[in-house]
Amino acid sequence: MQKIYFLLTLFIFISCKTESKKEIPHELTKKQTTEVSYANGFDILQHEDYKVLQVKNAWPDSEEVFTYAVIKKGETIKNPEIYDAIIETPINSIVVTSTTHIPSLEMLGVSDKLTGFPNLNYISSPKTRKRIKANQIKELGKNEDINTEILIELKPDAVIGFAIDSNNKNFNTISKTGIPVLYNGDWTETSPLGKAEWIKFFGVLFNKEKEADSIFSEIETKYSEAKKIAQLAKTSPTVLSGAMYKDIWHLPQGKSWMAQFIEDANGDYLWKDSQGTGSLSLNLENVLVKGQDAEFWVAPSYFGSKNQMTENHSVYSNFKAFKNDNIFSFANKKGETGGVLYYELGPNRPDLILKDLIKIFHPDLLKEHELYFFDKID
Repeated sequence: MQKIYFLLTLFIFISCKTESKKEIPHELTKKQTTEVSYANGFDILQHEDYKVLQVKNAWPDSEEVFTYAVIKKGETIKNPEIYDAIIETPINSIVVTSTTHIPSLEMLGVSDKLTGFPNLNYISSPKTRKRIKANQIKELGKNEDINTEILIELKPDAVIGFAIDSNNKNFNTISKTGIPVLYNGDWTETSPLGKAEWIKFFGVLFNKEKEADSIFSEIETKYSEAKKIAQLAKTSPTVLSGAMYKDIWHLPQGKSWMAQFIEDANGDYLWKDSQGTGSLSLNLENVLVKGQDAEFWVAPSYFGSKNQMTENHSVYSNFKAFKNDNIFSFANKKGETGGVLYYELGPNRPDLILKDLIKIFHPDLLKEHELYFFDKID
């Protein structure tokens, strides 16, 4: 179970295909229907009466650019061969492969279109779990080994996948059946608002660009307001994060998603000067020297209690944050089948994560806010 949760924290899921790309028509680059301000992984382009989604960073260090044409059902476009997929709208049935996609569907009011998902137990949303219990969403197996037979029987209008590299046979097989496969790279974004902005990706697919833009604007405003409040704090407490896995301590790099949250919450992340957007892998001695006296410890991997931590390694009890009961974890907020809420909803609601951290570091600033994702562990 520990291995499963650790893999979840690293977002180890599925992989994808590689193909040579042809350039899209020049006129597509002249106009964007919806502005993309924070996300680096996609653009939205307009060409007369149809739209194009351009995904530029489907997986880390990807040099592939995927282009997807979104057209009205029954219509045709010129040069269809230059697109990786053509999606006809309205979409009546969709399959997604990451829990991070589900909040976007729910916020846009189209969650009833979800008909299949790999490993349903990971889903935490009560609304979507009701549809699962009613057998309205089919189990598709594992992310890395989707049951293509069941998926093909569903005949969805689109499959939204994500990848950790360029090798995925499942998606190639699905594409060959004529079912459009689109890659979603929300998880590769390092900006908190960049991840949340991928709701606009789904807004295009469901002809709800205005709704998606409005929802994101509200989240952006709440995030910015909370960030300003954090700057009113008179101190910036020192912060440690992560935990050990097989004697190696994994913690966020200085330009990572979590490091950005800590900075915006006016915390002093002890590894803020490290380069990179992923995870640092350090030996215990290095972490002890630098982090033993940290005032707060947030996101200690999959641990949900101090007993779990000391059972894993007695050294955890030597940290100041452990002794002072200042460890905060998201591992205890789960759906009814064990899915961790933070992994599902957190990327879509960075404003709530930021408010949680401000409440933790500066409890006098957001007195009315109740912790949503994090809890102080016992």
